[in-house]
Amino acid sequence: MSLNRIAPYAELTYQIIGAAMAAHNKLGPGHKEAVYQALLTDEMVARGLSVEAERRIEVVVDEKVYGVLYLDHLVNEAVVVECKAVSHLLTREEVAQVITYLAATGLPVGILINFGRHRMEYKRVFRPKKLDDWPRYIAPYLWRPPGAGRVNP
Repeated sequence: MSLNRIAPYAELTYQIIGAAMAAHNKLGPGHKEAVYQALLTDEMVARGLSVEAERRIEVVVDEKVYGVLYLDHLVNEAVVVECKAVSHLLTREEVAQVITYLAATGLPVGILINFGRHRMEYKRVFRPKKLDDWPRYIAPYLWRPPGAGRVNP
């Protein structure tokens, strides 16, 4: 990983990870994702970060809206934070979800956090330089109103 890609976000991601560790230390494993997400919001705000929970992102291709993504957190308008509370180690599929969010927002960095294990797990995720055909991979993460049918970008 190039230091040039990490450097501009090192301090911010460090603060976010610290807030996540504080939240995990307070609760431990075993709670629902929404509980960790709410506590993480408070921990980040307490550190002076600008946090928007459940940020709505419309996925638009060729001026057509194909669905909506909801980011768990958008921090300082720069970092996507995705929370999980699963007992398994983070998978490539969960990393792919964060890459999808980075592709849809154009943001360069995200953090994937798993609160569901005895020891909190996290990964910094950077948007790939090449994102050809990313719209076809987003279907599992899109929300569509009931009855809207399936749309394949």
